[in-house]
Amino acid sequence: MPSKRNFAVIGLGAFGASICDVLIEKGATVVAMDRDSGTVEQMKSRVSAAVLVDTTNEESLLKAPLEDIDVAIVAIGDNLEASILTTMLLKQRGVPYVVARAVSPLHDTVLRRVGANETVNIEVETGTRVARRLVALDVLDSIPLSSKVSLAEQVVPDYFIGKALGDLDIEKKMKVRLVGVLRLSLDLDDTGNSVRRETLIFPDSKDSLEEGDRLFLLGENKNLDAFQQL
Repeated sequence: MPSKRNFAVIGLGAFGASICDVLIEKGATVVAMDRDSGTVEQMKSRVSAAVLVDTTNEESLLKAPLEDIDVAIVAIGDNLEASILTTMLLKQRGVPYVVARAVSPLHDTVLRRVGANETVNIEVETGTRVARRLVALDVLDSIPLSSKVSLAEQVVPDYFIGKALGDLDIEKKMKVRLVGVLRLSLDLDDTGNSVRRETLIFPDSKDSLEEGDRLFLLGENKNLDAFQQL
């Protein structure tokens, strides 16, 4: 089971609040930050800790509880200057991984130049997908098909490598359906350079899984969550 990760979410509008809710639901430790006292007060009962802080102020950010944070999510969307300054200061503070919300291609470019490891340009519904992926690193993406059912893309668990699908019997044992496998391979082009190729496989019971395979799984969210713990 993956170790518990510590998150900071800066900016508690609809997008930031949705990320907080999913991270808490997944068992993560979440420190929520905003410079609006009313918003912080509302979040206190929903997260591990809610802190009133102006993250664009270097002195203020130095006092924020960021020592054990693994991932910081800058969810500020209505103030471009604030999101850029916050991202830059978080990296200066030594936060290992910073995800920042971008609202335009130019904003995206600037965020990356000041240190963002990843940028996203999404609204509340997709914020849930981002949070689920960050809390479970082997889950590459998850698309909700209904309130209870999703299609998830996940790296093959180590235990499954080299085993035939008929022996694993994923659908019966885990109650999720494997609908496809994306297999990555390296080949050489005509000039001798390495080329990465992707092959989508619709496997049968005799096929075996290989290291690096990406599985496309369909099922109820509770069963997908259980599969992700493998």
